[in-house]
Amino acid sequence: MTTGDDPLASIAWRPARPVLTVVGCHAGGEVGNVVIAGVEPPPGETVFAQMEAIRTDDSIRKLLLHEPRGSVAVHSNIVLPSKRADCAFGYVIMEPTEYPAMSGSNTICVVTVLLETRMVPMVEPVTKVRLEAPAGPIDVTAGCRAGKVEWVEFENVPCFAAMIDASLEVPGLGTLVVDVAFGGMWYAIADARALGFALEPSEAGDLSRVGELIRVAAREQLPCVHPANPGIAGVSIVQIAEPWRGVGAVSRNAVVVAPGRLDRSATGTGLSARIAALHARGLMHVGDWMTHASVIGSTFDGRIVREVDLAGTPAVVPAIRGTAWITGVTRVLVDPTDPFPEGYLLSDTWPGGDVQA
Repeated sequence: MTTGDDPLASIAWRPARPVLTVVGCHAGGEVGNVVIAGVEPPPGETVFAQMEAIRTDDSIRKLLLHEPRGSVAVHSNIVLPSKRADCAFGYVIMEPTEYPAMSGSNTICVVTVLLETRMVPMVEPVTKVRLEAPAGPIDVTAGCRAGKVEWVEFENVPCFAAMIDASLEVPGLGTLVVDVAFGGMWYAIADARALGFALEPSEAGDLSRVGELIRVAAREQLPCVHPANPGIAGVSIVQIAEPWRGVGAVSRNAVVVAPGRLDRSATGTGLSARIAALHARGLMHVGDWMTHASVIGSTFDGRIVREVDLAGTPAVVPAIRGTAWITGVTRVLVDPTDPFPEGYLLSDTWPGGDVQA
């Protein structure tokens, strides 16, 4: 092979779908890969409508998140042109079992990839950009130096508490008291101390099992619907949090993602939901900030930017700050003879799941 030869040129690429260009990325340890080419924009006048079209088909999520190309610990994001004149791009978030309207770690990954690939021009020392998430437009500020994104801060969509100290019956755990709050996703927030957790890495398996039990029970017993978008409904994620340590302090938490595995990051929507619940309790106010730490010790910072009215519901707009790192670039394809064109699931690595292929 001579210098300049493409070692992939000899491969007869005849995929059943266009080749996808995927930039690997993680924020605080949580994988949030970003598809930057190969997906035709789906129908829909908003990113939420386009997300629904992608969800209906679901083949791209299966291709990228199911084995052998993905795993239960992988998220992927599809970058799309935004039809809003005030937004540079839109993006659809794909998690192991759902398409959330918002995700903090995934947003931080998307912004980092857009800027470091120059799909959005980078301005040093600070770049400002507006993107369209499925939940709505978000304003982003990124600290940049020497061609690298050093941090990303985004103003989240309005967040609010729907229930404070709600009673929840969980099989095998008994009666729990939880908060239900919207941080871009619907959370049930449980007390780690009451559950006997210290939030250490060695507890990851037990945290995941308990969190999934809480999620299933909360989804059945504590119905919740977004006041401005009825398509965003039902608890889909669980936060097990230590007692709050106060304004400006670091509080530990563990977020359990369906179908029962631990988020590696401090979780931006989880921090937003916690802030909304603390605001509802009168413990946090505009201008106050706090830090969430994950089980592996990575952190996101959050502060309350302003109070807003969301279709008659009192809410706050939090700003979440974190950092992401690019891990590589992959070209994903489907060989027409591959017996697993959309992958497969096995219950040894996909908690609670049946074998699917």
